[in-house]
Amino acid sequence: MRTGSEPATARSALRARFWLSLWGLGWAVFGTVAFALAGRLGWAVACGVLWLLITVDMTLILRHIRQGPHYQPGRDVPPYPPPEVPPYPVPRRHHLPYRRPPRHRHP
Repeated sequence: MRTGSEPATARSALRARFWLSLWGLGWAVFGTVAFALAGRLGWAVACGVLWLLITVDMTLILRHIRQGPHYQPGRDVPPYPPPEVPPYPVPRRHHLPYRRPPRHRHP
């Protein structure tokens, strides 16, 4: 159910992010080594910068996982409750009584 408060109450799938970062780290290391051996210094530097960014991201992910349920709630932690008031006004429906169209009488 969408409540409109998703940006404020969103939770990240940290374990999935960790495994995807690990996958990216492997490719960044491979790219750095392969391009360095091939003599492509620019591409090797680009892969090295990517390697550095992925390492920083993995460090933050592991830190959030270790901080516990505040950042990585388990199955026993329920989702955040929706706000009491809807984020937008609920439209009103007007029910008009059904009226038959008038019959035309020809003289």
